[in-house]
Amino acid sequence: MSSHEPEPAATGAIRLLPGDALIAVDVQNDFLPGGSLAVPEGDAVIPALNRALALFGRCDLPVFATRDWHTPDHCSFKARNGPWPPHCVAGTAGAGFAAALQLPASTHIVSKGSSADRDAYSGFDGTELAGTLAALGVRRLFIGGLATDYCVEATVSDALAHGYAVLVLTDAVRAVDVRPGDGERALERMRQRGARLCRSTQLRA
Repeated sequence: MSSHEPEPAATGAIRLLPGDALIAVDVQNDFLPGGSLAVPEGDAVIPALNRALALFGRCDLPVFATRDWHTPDHCSFKARNGPWPPHCVAGTAGAGFAAALQLPASTHIVSKGSSADRDAYSGFDGTELAGTLAALGVRRLFIGGLATDYCVEATVSDALAHGYAVLVLTDAVRAVDVRPGDGERALERMRQRGARLCRSTQLRA
């Protein structure tokens, strides 16, 4: 087991139910190996997410995919004294979803960070995500993607604040780890806030 993938706190089968939804966070080319802001082992989240996507499709449950959708002069870029190199500029190949990610045609696409002067890590920040989830009657969220210690943690935290039950797919996340262990610490913070840690292999249709 990778150091980026701690043992989950929960074991046993988890049955998917009406009111469940899956959120794939920022599985975009610029965050994969070879991208401008590559997450170590970022492409390793794809098989686990595809497993979950197939199950959600079989159960006819909603799927969401968040994406950074930045302007060329976004405030998070180093040229504007931000922390990151340019990445996920709207309409570029780097902003595209990973080709191997098997998103269904019905996926709800959630674009974030699209204002030049305001950053957004969470899929709920400045988007219609909360309203769409409410309209669909969603009560429980399964979340995976990139990166554990930034956009995944922010999305999980906001989901919990909105009152959703949240399960984090630990085999479907990877961390930037600017400081070694950031990803593991982020998972522990999520767990302490009330998220349940599990693996995609525990999910059942």
